Amino acid sequence: MSKVIKSASDSAEEIIEWGESHDIDTCFERAEKLKQCPVGETGACCKVCHMGPCRLIGKNAEEEARGVCGATLPTVAARNMLRMIAAGTAAHSDHARDMAMTLLAVAEGEAKDFKITDVKKLYRVAGILEIEFEGRPVNDVAKDVATMFIEDFGRQKGAINYCKRAPKKTQERWEKWDITPRGIDREVVEALHRTNIGVDHEPDHLLTHGLKVALADGWGGCMISTDITDILFGTPRPIKAEASFGIFKEDEVNLIVHGHEPTLAEMIVDVSSEPEMVEYAGSKGAKGINIGGMCCTANEILMRHGIPTAGGFTNQELGIMTGLIDAMTVDVQCIMPAIAEVSKKFHTKVITTSEKAKMPGAVHVQYDEHRAKETAREIIRMACDNYPNRTTEGSHISQKAPLIGGFSHEYIEYMQGGKWRASFRPLNDAIMAGRIRGVVGLAGCDNPRVASTGIHKYLALELIKNDVLICSTGCGSAACATASYLTPEMALENAGPGLREVCEAIGIPPILHLGACVDNSRILTIASAMAHEGGLSDEIGGMPAVGIAPEWMSEKAIAIGAYFAASGVPCIFGGESPVGASKEVTKIMTDVWFERFMGALHFEPDPEKMLALALDYIDKARGNLKLRKYEPGKFGAERVLMDMAARREIEKAAAAHAGVGGINGSGN
Repeated sequence: MSKVIKSASDSAEEIIEWGESHDIDTCFERAEKLKQCPVGETGACCKVCHMGPCRLIGKNAEEEARGVCGATLPTVAARNMLRMIAAGTAAHSDHARDMAMTLLAVAEGEAKDFKITDVKKLYRVAGILEIEFEGRPVNDVAKDVATMFIEDFGRQKGAINYCKRAPKKTQERWEKWDITPRGIDREVVEALHRTNIGVDHEPDHLLTHGLKVALADGWGGCMISTDITDILFGTPRPIKAEASFGIFKEDEVNLIVHGHEPTLAEMIVDVSSEPEMVEYAGSKGAKGINIGGMCCTANEILMRHGIPTAGGFTNQELGIMTGLIDAMTVDVQCIMPAIAEVSKKFHTKVITTSEKAKMPGAVHVQYDEHRAKETAREIIRMACDNYPNRTTEGSHISQKAPLIGGFSHEYIEYMQGGKWRASFRPLNDAIMAGRIRGVVGLAGCDNPRVASTGIHKYLALELIKNDVLICSTGCGSAACATASYLTPEMALENAGPGLREVCEAIGIPPILHLGACVDNSRILTIASAMAHEGGLSDEIGGMPAVGIAPEWMSEKAIAIGAYFAASGVPCIFGGESPVGASKEVTKIMTDVWFERFMGALHFEPDPEKMLALALDYIDKARGNLKLRKYEPGKFGAERVLMDMAARREIEKAAAAHAGVGGINGSGN
């Protein structure tokens, strides 16, 4: 009998095998033992009232099956999908609300441990929101920005502010089909109302509102959170870091931050280097304090500080099983309650910090933005106090993978022309000429029901071989990072000839790490900028671009896929469809959505078919745009791609010119 590979990461697989030999249960074993419900898996189960749950199954279920109330299978499947979108939107947007409230507290001087780090980004956001910023105190501008963002949550009429960032033609599609979101909270609440017993029964109507809710997530919650995080902690720029379980140090206190909210993690990073904290660690016998990340909080502090990551969702139990983590602090989203159980077999303290998220077996330290550094110091001391309790048991892993992360909208724009010529024109030109075949957003979770991270790795390699530039976020970024896929050398070794040439000229990896799962909003603003630049599509829809979530497991991923589909990007999700029981619902999410919005939502368990579908969408988009047919190694005429040295010379000349006479020669 052949061995079943549970993780495509050699380090993770080693720890899994060690755990099995020590009778330690993890998500991988539980996924193997606990079979999925075949009815619920495909969306054929309704449990929104106590007359049920109703199982709508049978040979002709699509036409004949009815719940007790008379609901059809398509209605039930559509309601299930809408509820998933609403839950995912609620998660991202509640995160964004907390960020907006923090920004307001900073602006009003109530959260004194924080400051406005990126004033330029604040002014850029203020300009988008049409808030006057010239000549005004920075905190006054920040207060107005925070207030306007907070209004987006409870807005009852009109549209959320950031909808205006989309290309005009994309906005017109939203208006035509009435999916322009009003207030974030309003759309989520209406979704729950519509899916309550006895309300909305028309599948297309339900799913159309699902797109409205999802847009409130993408162009509301996610985009708000990304921009505020940049304002408070700095807009990311390329930075070196490391990934995998080898980041843990045997002679230092290992404190891991896990979850999604960056505010406390930033404070932990900040105070961990304070002399008194380092001295305290030394008093416990440790040589220092080593901060590491897990999941999306890892991406946040990696992007800004180069803090190493131990990986994504499925690595959290395995990290504890190294026996080297002294404390793991968690906040919200994607945190397995199993980590508290597995920690009992080791010395690790699991520390919850959010009032919204507690778990049995964990210690709770309530985070308060008004005493953020004090909370961070308390957590670090707890980790230090636990260091002497460390045992030698565990599966110690030494391997680490180098990576380059920290690509933001602003830096991608800058790296194509420098400070004075920044634009998306070189990227558009490279796509038009066929050097870059298209762009894929590779995102989503990693899942223990497949060889975890394996589909990410397969698609990442095959796509760049086919000259497809990849933008990665969330656990998709972690999967690529732990596999050593996030380095410029990766392009030289594996990318197709056109993509390799572009990467060499600009000095980038073929896979751009854009941040956490909320930072999928960066892909939306990049796509919008490409549309505004011209030469490709005049809207997001129709571009040679596809979204892929190969191993998704979270409702947040469904919300992300839906907002990309509504924005005009076809999306492919790995695995069986959660609404696959209904042919009608499947057709709406693929054919109907593509006809209306030029986006779609597909579910496909076969990685090779996922790849083929993505490339087919890209090639058809190129054909519809009348671009040069993609042929490996054959390129049309395009502007010369400048390398970094050439861009620096242009910047020096422009700066010298500005210093002599100003931009208009008048000295002003």
